[in-house]
Amino acid sequence: MANYNSLDDIELMELLRQDSLGAFREIYVRYWKGLYKEAYKRLKQTETAEEIVQDIFTALWNRRHAINLSHGLEGYLYTSVGYRVIDQYRRNEIRLRHREAMQVQYNDADHTTEQAIWVKDLQLHIDQVIEQLPERCRSVYELSRVAYKSNKQIAEELGISEKTVENQLTKALKKLRLSLNQYLTLALLFFLK
Repeated sequence: MANYNSLDDIELMELLRQDSLGAFREIYVRYWKGLYKEAYKRLKQTETAEEIVQDIFTALWNRRHAINLSHGLEGYLYTSVGYRVIDQYRRNEIRLRHREAMQVQYNDADHTTEQAIWVKDLQLHIDQVIEQLPERCRSVYELSRVAYKSNKQIAEELGISEKTVENQLTKALKKLRLSLNQYLTLALLFFLK
């Protein structure tokens, strides 16, 4: 059957249960825009509304053999939008409460002086690690991270290939990352207590 747009929802669902991609495509084309508008009207967030509609169609395809449509396909799809919007509100509410709780906890503990000391100590440590790097590696790192030059500019300035710049930068960042593990662990423990 090539002309899916002339079929009604019952016929499309029957074909969908038989794994017809054409029927699925027709259902998608027929309902996507309306479902998106419904989700957007409630959420006022383009990306979230699109995700909700995509999730509904993904679930429709994955559950095509098990879905029982007592109120018809259109009713099923729009009801699904409603439930997913409610779920989104719940998730947003949980995130908001979590953020507020973290903010209150952070505000309750005034660590301004301690933070300043940690930042200075961390910067000192980073400077020491950078000083210990081989000369070319240190030059590449400083041109990239301090002078904000591109790999191409660094390669031209130092007379080396861009691949060498990438390798030296990777080497410097790896050394920094390894040396900072202890500091980050201590900082997390300190600030989350």
